Amino acid sequence: MKTQFFLILFMMVQLFGAQTKKTKNIVLISIDGYRWHEMFKGADPTLLQNKKYRQQDSAYVYKKFWAETESELRKKLMPFLWNVISKQGQLYGNRDLGSLVNVKNKYWFSFPGRSETVTGYCDDKINSNSYPNNPNENVLEFLNKQKGYEDKVATIASWDAVSKIVNRDRNHMLVINPFEKATGKNLTESQKLANEIQNYIPNDFGQSARWDVGTYAIAKTYIAANHPKVTYIDFADTDDLAHAGKYDSYLDAAHYMDSMIGNLWTAMQEDPFYKDNTTFIICPDHGRGLGSQWTSHGTSVEHSSETWLVAIGPDTPPSGEMKNTSQIYQDQIAQTIATLLGFTFKANHPVGEPVKSVFGK
Repeated sequence: MKTQFFLILFMMVQLFGAQTKKTKNIVLISIDGYRWHEMFKGADPTLLQNKKYRQQDSAYVYKKFWAETESELRKKLMPFLWNVISKQGQLYGNRDLGSLVNVKNKYWFSFPGRSETVTGYCDDKINSNSYPNNPNENVLEFLNKQKGYEDKVATIASWDAVSKIVNRDRNHMLVINPFEKATGKNLTESQKLANEIQNYIPNDFGQSARWDVGTYAIAKTYIAANHPKVTYIDFADTDDLAHAGKYDSYLDAAHYMDSMIGNLWTAMQEDPFYKDNTTFIICPDHGRGLGSQWTSHGTSVEHSSETWLVAIGPDTPPSGEMKNTSQIYQDQIAQTIATLLGFTFKANHPVGEPVKSVFGK
């Protein structure tokens, strides 16, 4: 009899816990190829001193990013991350503290990494950045089918391959790719301006990529006007600038990325629709090499499978910088997102387990 009582009590606790999650909205932010080293250590002094990787005046660069300690370095580079998220959320991936995050795929570059993130699945057949439409179902389209989330899922991307990664041809969800515009009969003036200014930013990387400031402007104004419940924002400047060998500009990109994320978080917390019920999940799609290999990634570049994960929201304990955690893989992010919203993501393929510590388990 006691066994039955405790079994019923356990089931009630589990059910009550599942019903009391506060997260109703998700913002997934991908930062292409951003290393955990800068996240947790700040500017790399060796790369900062190397004239080969610096285009700007050295005194100007040092004033912006240099400090005497690692703690000061990282806070100077990413103040929102270290002044707000580190106190209110969780940061995984500082390998010096025994927190390991990796992609599970064996390729260590963009299409496979982003696919692994949104599908929760490592598919060895996805082995090219030119891969056609992703055959694997993703958590975005799964959520788009759930009651209350229909047509409330949006993707705004700085890289044009994202439309294939999420396969909008199959699911017909909203994706705003580089140089595409937010559309509709009742666009706000802010949305119209965001649509327009993306065409006035120097197009250094061709038609396949839009500078992140353009993507941010479209995303922020779309969120304010339409209140999507799930938003995937895909940023790419860090990877493009790293491949170009511009370390100072790579740091600039990380710094303004931090500011954009902070401003978006603040704006959404000031909006009654999102206040205290929204979780941000932030991650890269792959890492990159060390020393002279910092510009590159892929299986030939050691350390470029190493990534990181950030979470902040009402269900995430404010544990800050995580230490001595279990190994986390990129394929766990999709199910983590679904679980935060009270769902179990099921697809036409296996799905990784959620990162339970993100929601206090």
